[in-house]
Amino acid sequence: MDILSIVGVVLAFVAMIGGSILKGSGVKALLGAAAFVIVVVGTLAASLLQTPLTTFKRAMKIVGWVFKPPSMNADATIGKIVEWSNVARKQGLLGLESAVEAERDDFMKKGLQALVDGGEPDAIRNLLEIELEVREHADTAAAKVFEGMGIYSPTLGIIGAVMGLMAVMQNLADPSKLGHGIAAAFIATLYGIGMANLFLLPMASKLKSVIHTQTQVRQMCIEGIISIAQGENPRNIEAKLKSYVHH
Repeated sequence: MDILSIVGVVLAFVAMIGGSILKGSGVKALLGAAAFVIVVVGTLAASLLQTPLTTFKRAMKIVGWVFKPPSMNADATIGKIVEWSNVARKQGLLGLESAVEAERDDFMKKGLQALVDGGEPDAIRNLLEIELEVREHADTAAAKVFEGMGIYSPTLGIIGAVMGLMAVMQNLADPSKLGHGIAAAFIATLYGIGMANLFLLPMASKLKSVIHTQTQVRQMCIEGIISIAQGENPRNIEAKLKSYVHH
């Protein structure tokens, strides 16, 4: 669980609600059905119009990574690869068949299977690098869905504010409606800018960070598997892979 993301969301709500209370507006001032429809529904509409269906589905699938990113323990992965290299050194590559069955990570399993099948190092590298590039591209495109929402929502907020002011202009003859109308107009701006800067853009950045970490660990896996295929000493493999880890 990513504690920083949870704390960030909590503080975002504290900033919005607490700020409204301290300014004397109260919580009720933050509620606006019209602003919600214009900004939230409008942002979703713009995002759907922009995004291919497969990318949007992927975005909805990985959004949970903001709070619970996939487990990518580089040290544990290095230990696993070194263990494989020891097995391969003692029993040959066919000795890794049991490790293929036990491996849960699809990417590492594919590389290990290619290794057991006796693939050439260059062929294994090419196979895994293509796999890595495709995965990274798909996940990055999914993360950019939230980045796009963060770009659209402030603009939708401005549109909502303009629409609210238009309603105010239609009621200039009734001063009792002016204050409420102006406040409602600014709620849309608040929704748009708040959604973008407190939630959507930070979420996109966090997802990109998780994807970058995954890519680094998988690049390390590629080097480890290729080193086993080339028959390198387990100690040398461990030293090489530890250069990928930054504490």
